[in-house]
Amino acid sequence: PMPPASMSKLMTVYLVFERLKAGRLSLDDKFSVSRKAWRMGGSKMFVMVNTRVKVRDLLRGIIVQSGNDACIVIAEGLSGSESAFAEAMTRRAKEIGLTHSAFKNATGWPADGHYMSAHDLATLATKIIREFPEYYEIFSEKDFKYGGIKQGNRNPLLYGYGADGLKTGHTEASGFGLVASAKRNGRRLVLVINGLSSMRERSSESARLLDWAFRETGSYALFKKGDTVDHADVWLGDAPRVALIADRDLTITMAQRARRDLKVKLVYDNPVPAPIEKGATLGKIVVSVPGRSDVEMPVVAGAAVGRLGMLG
Repeated sequence: PMPPASMSKLMTVYLVFERLKAGRLSLDDKFSVSRKAWRMGGSKMFVMVNTRVKVRDLLRGIIVQSGNDACIVIAEGLSGSESAFAEAMTRRAKEIGLTHSAFKNATGWPADGHYMSAHDLATLATKIIREFPEYYEIFSEKDFKYGGIKQGNRNPLLYGYGADGLKTGHTEASGFGLVASAKRNGRRLVLVINGLSSMRERSSESARLLDWAFRETGSYALFKKGDTVDHADVWLGDAPRVALIADRDLTITMAQRARRDLKVKLVYDNPVPAPIEKGATLGKIVVSVPGRSDVEMPVVAGAAVGRLGMLG
């Protein structure tokens, strides 16, 4: 866990995207600007007190301009207060598997007990990319103008590198950080980096690490959902064998040099006693790669098999 600074705004945005997708919120809905939001320091969208701002503008104010004021407008509009919204952020984070994250505000402003891990940030970024493709394109916008003030996106990898997201962060406690994502030859990578000493270092190190990852690692599709992995014998069944089917797609990302040491095992008890329900879990695939934890995936019955009667 570490101070995430404005990178924690990704959780604020995630809650907005969820409401938009569920139809509980519209991009044209308007939220009122409180005096607290208007007076908030740090990065600002420069909303004016006692005005009403559309959700579509507030999202760009958060994503492109990193506006702390826009985050507070969203928090108060959705939950009544920023503290209540922060509680909702923490609760939802736990529900979606962010096990090392807790929030005290909607902005990432330094606060005791406000933290995220790099892994949680990567998990959250991946969920945003996969679950909200219709809104993810906002992260690639290079500038946004509101109230006559045009501001550029602070993500250095949008300019020249070819990245399409996501969020920078900086406070004295966190240093300079970035959650980034880029695609190359149809393959997407997500990067989380934090604690750097300057904007220049953040730009050069993030580009260097992504270049290294694209060059030195590969993603290898081992099984697709529905593939027949093998067949198991059936004990006292009305069919002698049953197909063992991959429960989901299984793709492993690893260093290219580690591929020769990749080991794949199929583990199950043989024979399998009848009756067997289609889709029942009968075993697992275990993938071993040097230097990382094993990856496991269930294999399931490809068909139902009845039990033989007395004559059988």
